[in-house]
Amino acid sequence: MKLDVRLTVPQRQAGEAARRYEEAGYSGIWVSETTHDPFLSVLLSAQTTTTAEVGTSIVVAFARSPMTVAISANDLQALSGGRLVLGLGTQVRSHILHRFSMPWSHPAPRMREFVLALRAIWSSWNEGVPLDFEGEFYHHTLMTPFFAPDPNPFGPPKVMLAGVGPRMTEVAGEVADGFICHAFTTERYLREVTIPALARGRAGIGKSLEGFEISGPSFIVTGATGEEFDIALRETKRQIAFYASTPAYRPVLEVHGWGELQSDLNALARQDRWDEMGELIDDDVLNSFAIVAEPNGIAPALAERFEGLVQRTSLYIPYESDPSTWQPVVDAIRWGG
Repeated sequence: MKLDVRLTVPQRQAGEAARRYEEAGYSGIWVSETTHDPFLSVLLSAQTTTTAEVGTSIVVAFARSPMTVAISANDLQALSGGRLVLGLGTQVRSHILHRFSMPWSHPAPRMREFVLALRAIWSSWNEGVPLDFEGEFYHHTLMTPFFAPDPNPFGPPKVMLAGVGPRMTEVAGEVADGFICHAFTTERYLREVTIPALARGRAGIGKSLEGFEISGPSFIVTGATGEEFDIALRETKRQIAFYASTPAYRPVLEVHGWGELQSDLNALARQDRWDEMGELIDDDVLNSFAIVAEPNGIAPALAERFEGLVQRTSLYIPYESDPSTWQPVVDAIRWGG
């Protein structure tokens, strides 16, 4: 199982942080789209590393067109020496409409077309196939030599889709090379909803899940001291509560019979009672979403939870911690300890 890390440092520090993470033994270095352009952070990371995969987890697809993403990803694939993992996600309706001022409709079918359009564009550049993509949402039929890059020596990048619901997950199985689980997921949801949906998508194109990569992030609660552990516990509960208040993530809770928790948390969120929300996350909920262990118990717990279910994982740590805390985890997973 690969262990990845998410960059959370200021963008100007991305390159140096990526170098340190590669030296520490992480398999992949991921950048999220929040306050900076993720493609620029990937470029900075690629320039200071040589072996680790560099990727987006995620870049907001619907804030862009397939052509703009195809160009950026093609450049980064070449500049990274073929190490790019293009992780795509939808974001939610309000952000697409009101933050990005872009169209929103039928997210699963639209994402399916988005990825197919990417592949058509890359094929026109790498294989000389005439660009003739006509879909319901995207139309790409013009590519003149002046605007066509030379064939990429590393081919197109790996594409992974992020999702929660079964429809988007099934689309990922059909058109992507891998799937990025949201951190707000559980082993039970993976087994009962996510993996069956991926399998259906793969079966629709005559393929199995063999060679298809699933990334399963996990919340981690740990600490070297009692005080550190208490902070980790409090902040992780708050983050789980934040996600659990979102209507789109209610199905994850419903698998466990906790659907009403979403309603209760959403009501508190609407009243801006954020500090109270974490108090509703009891031990059963916490232990379903998070690994709660001493530092030397994290790697065994991750292996027990995810072995055979996912091919890569990452640590979701919503609190400040000493980087040295995580080195034994990296080493244990890297060397199979």
